[in-house]
Amino acid sequence: MSKSGIASHDRRRFGRTALALGVGLGAGLPGAGAQTDTGDWPTRPVTILVGYPPGNATDTIARLIGERLAARLRRPFIIENRPGQGSSIAAGAVAKSAPDGYTLLLTAPAAMAINPNLYAKVPYDALKDFATIGLCSWLPYVLVVRADSGIATLADLLARARAHPGKLTYSSSGNGTISHLLMVLLAQRTDTKFTHVPYKGSAQAHTDLIGGQVDVNFDTITALMPHIRAGRLRPLATSSLNRTPFAPDVPTVAEQGVPGFEGGAWLGFVAAAATPRPIVERLNRELNQILEEPDTRRRMTDAGSEILKTTPEEFAAFIRTEHAKWARVVRESGTKLD
Repeated sequence: MSKSGIASHDRRRFGRTALALGVGLGAGLPGAGAQTDTGDWPTRPVTILVGYPPGNATDTIARLIGERLAARLRRPFIIENRPGQGSSIAAGAVAKSAPDGYTLLLTAPAAMAINPNLYAKVPYDALKDFATIGLCSWLPYVLVVRADSGIATLADLLARARAHPGKLTYSSSGNGTISHLLMVLLAQRTDTKFTHVPYKGSAQAHTDLIGGQVDVNFDTITALMPHIRAGRLRPLATSSLNRTPFAPDVPTVAEQGVPGFEGGAWLGFVAAAATPRPIVERLNRELNQILEEPDTRRRMTDAGSEILKTTPEEFAAFIRTEHAKWARVVRESGTKLD
């Protein structure tokens, strides 16, 4: 499989394993066998479903790219917010939609990799019911403590956690969220124990960390950077395999003695399985060209997003890798939701 669809830093981020899984997946990729003549697609408006409310980072990226797709393809691309069950409701709607390229989903890890392992039932099969189009965005996370905590490095945090198992608490934006499961993953990989305190969203989770009610938080750099700049919180590590340009002075977890540690909120487009291959390839081509536009790159950077480009096959392989990784983390967390 060609790696030309991923920039060099992206290849390092996802690693050789994820890319190797893509070899031979072309024939099994949803829609890969459909060589139907797509004519002048699109001939009518295309809907992009977003499983989160307006104003969310996923919604922001969807509107930005939808605007550019509409300009390039000369048809409206309508953003429809359909929140619920951690975005699984929107994913289920796309899985059951007609496989004609007129209903798309901008998905995050929750719908494709976490929820199928977290909820007792979701209305789709994440590995069978979608035609992958391409990744577009990576939102790195940062591990933080209060500035006056006396913890200056990741090593300090882990030493304190080992000395007092379960005493250190961490806030998250809810059970089964990335901010929850990244801490579970860190504990797994470092043989430490922390106590989870879930919140309904990030804002209160951050407020209580700053106020001293909890000790640690792992959330997006975009959300936490104002508190870091104000001196209220101290960053200990970022979640990407390589340092992020949004916090180049903050070392990664991986480079601080936890090799291979990686996690964050990626975004990518999918359609219903059996969507004709020419439509999938057209969308992938248009998406990757949009991601090269200077104005698009600037606007995505302003939104706190690093840019990713993949082939449909690479995205399919990546989803399988993420699905397996988060399945292990969810099992270890013991969290199950109805």
